[in-house]
Amino acid sequence: MESQIIRYVEENRERLFQIAGDLVRLNSENMPPAGREGECQRYGAALLRGCGWEPELYELSEVAGLREHALFAGNREYAGRPNLAARRRGTGGGRSLVLSGHVDTVPRGTQPWTRDAFGGAMEGGRVYGRGSVDMKAGVALNLFMAEAVVGLGMRLAGDLTVEAVIDEEFGGVNGTLAGRLRGYRADAAIVTEPTSLRVCAGQRGGRTVHISFSARGGILNDNGGRGGVVEQLTHFLVRLRDFAERRNRGVRVHPLYAGCSDPVPVSVTRIFTAPWGTGEPITIPEECKVELYWQLMPGEGQAEVEAEFFEWFDSMITAAPELFGRWPVVEFPIRWMPGSAVDVGEPVVTELAACAAVALGAPAVIAGIEGPCDLFVFHEFGIPAVLWGPAGGNVHAADEYVELDSLASAAKVLLLFVARWCGGSMEGPD
Repeated sequence: MESQIIRYVEENRERLFQIAGDLVRLNSENMPPAGREGECQRYGAALLRGCGWEPELYELSEVAGLREHALFAGNREYAGRPNLAARRRGTGGGRSLVLSGHVDTVPRGTQPWTRDAFGGAMEGGRVYGRGSVDMKAGVALNLFMAEAVVGLGMRLAGDLTVEAVIDEEFGGVNGTLAGRLRGYRADAAIVTEPTSLRVCAGQRGGRTVHISFSARGGILNDNGGRGGVVEQLTHFLVRLRDFAERRNRGVRVHPLYAGCSDPVPVSVTRIFTAPWGTGEPITIPEECKVELYWQLMPGEGQAEVEAEFFEWFDSMITAAPELFGRWPVVEFPIRWMPGSAVDVGEPVVTELAACAAVALGAPAVIAGIEGPCDLFVFHEFGIPAVLWGPAGGNVHAADEYVELDSLASAAKVLLLFVARWCGGSMEGPD
């Protein structure tokens, strides 16, 4: 069975690449509170229907208990943005599995692309485009699994569910939450995020903060702008290292991240004072906005981490009262994203790693993925879940891409795992 599975992927790899390219060419940008996932979801439903599955497209408004759930985040619009799921019932006696991925992407952005962001160009062993690696390649993997099960005539003993959810980016989570409340649960789950062919048994968490500094502006004068927002920003950036060092000194590093030189990085992701160019007057800015993003280890709690931040922030401000005539405004624009992990001894981890060793010819790397995602939602529902997917680059940046050989390798491993986990037999095409 192993050789048949590997041969199937090798013989049908172009089909896998086609699905990935097709998905990239369908714009599914997430731009809260709205998004454009509908066309991608209809594509996936048609593919599943075409190979004999019975897909369900359902609006999040139809999911009982979603808005009342503690994890639900409001201020989102979901009309025309359905979730997609399909379950193939097993013959009985096997373990059930969910293959999950999010179909939404971050926006194209204003960065200078050298290729069409929605062109799905295939060059040099890569597919380029927004969402190619994060994570339409992963969604393509799952859809390809559905076709492969039929193409190989697999009679799975356990139920297999394939789903594509909406609204994962910008701390969405509601799409993945809706899938669990809809009843798509299993003995294990694999989220096909881009892991560079590592078995990722955990995710970091993330916290995004918007800080607004303000002061009197105006044209340059004899005080040289002292006490303005530029000096406030300078003071903030110099002292930010103290916060980063405090985070790394005090955090309990999870074993999945033991090899990281900076297990809980702190980053400035955006600074804004005023539009650039001669359309604006030359003047000292009155306001400066900073976006700060820091990451979290599995096990860290929201209250303790935010208390740590505000203790540092307040001391940073009070250390320079001459700079801060007005107290900066602090806002949290995106939900708290916790870190989360499963034990590396869980069968979903050990058996996926064993399949990777067979298909790739080398021991699998078991680690934690670098950023936050929706993995924690499965863990909240008591479902052992890990991440598995291909390699790529320029995530959230211009000229994003997925490596096609890596995508094919990920497919071999995943198809082996589906056969092993769910059990059953292979009797030839239906």
